Amino acid sequence: MSMKMNHITRYTILLGIMIGIIISSCSKIEEGFLSDTIRYRDSVIYCKRGMTLTLSDRINADGSTPPFEFKMLNLRNKSTGEPAPEEFTKMYEIEVFKEGMTFNAATDTTVALLKAKRELKQVTPMEFNPVSGQISFNRASANLPLGVYTFDLQATNRKGTKIYKSFAEIHVIEPFLEDIFELTYASLTGSNAAETFTPAYNNNIKLTCTKVSDEGARVILKIVDKNGRAWDPSAGQVIKRGDRPTFESHVRFNPVVATNTALVCDYEVAPFPLTKFNDGKTNWDYNIYYRIPMRFAAMDGHPNHNINPVFGFRVLMEGTFEVEVKLTNVAAINSSGPPATGL
Repeated sequence: MSMKMNHITRYTILLGIMIGIIISSCSKIEEGFLSDTIRYRDSVIYCKRGMTLTLSDRINADGSTPPFEFKMLNLRNKSTGEPAPEEFTKMYEIEVFKEGMTFNAATDTTVALLKAKRELKQVTPMEFNPVSGQISFNRASANLPLGVYTFDLQATNRKGTKIYKSFAEIHVIEPFLEDIFELTYASLTGSNAAETFTPAYNNNIKLTCTKVSDEGARVILKIVDKNGRAWDPSAGQVIKRGDRPTFESHVRFNPVVATNTALVCDYEVAPFPLTKFNDGKTNWDYNIYYRIPMRFAAMDGHPNHNINPVFGFRVLMEGTFEVEVKLTNVAAINSSGPPATGL
């Protein structure tokens, strides 16, 4: 009798366990996970005004269950709490490469060939990707007011929806000099009529780049003396040196225009110069060689010397820029003589 009762008891226990398993398996299992600590790698996102493309990191979902839908909410000025200005959502017209098209320096050798690959497009300066959370800024960001902005984030997955207050900051800043301009070489010598050269005065040639406007794609190249007076290229005060490359050697699309203070080039697409200059015999890098004849200049300690600046640079974004080459140990001299030609 006792053994029979034991069998019944064990059977009852097993039956209870099995019923429990069945009931448990029929219960709804909660799916998905949405973390409280999703984030960007850096909570500060920098927008450098006017750059062709600035792209933030993707949002790190901290193990949350994909797929996600992200929304930027309440973009506002961090210090005042006021809504971000309308420039963030306003449409601007910019020139971009057509979808699937890229620039090829070897084959895109004329303005017509370049323009065939580009088109005008209406865009907002900032775009937010709802899948990755990435924020992108384009050339139209030149219109955004400088400042610090913050926003909230809404994240949704199969777990549900959460709002993350003051999720990240957007700092709208001017590009750094290294974003705009790269100096590759600078040297300065003098030479007399017998072509005997002075030592190199490399500390006396200074290149600076100043952004004039966000419009176009233009370099205004000025060579100035220690007092800031510009030599006149249109009057032969800045001339070639033999077969060495000049500013024009690096120009692909439009001719260089000589004014009474500068050499002006519309370069169309950044960076400029696009490639190093190679004439088939010599790789000249990005270097530009000029001579200022001795009757137009006086070098400290070296009277009756031609002035020989050599320099190389690249402008890394589109816009209008003034590149100034200052010779700090040379003074300009006016001359009414005929335009110079020479070595």
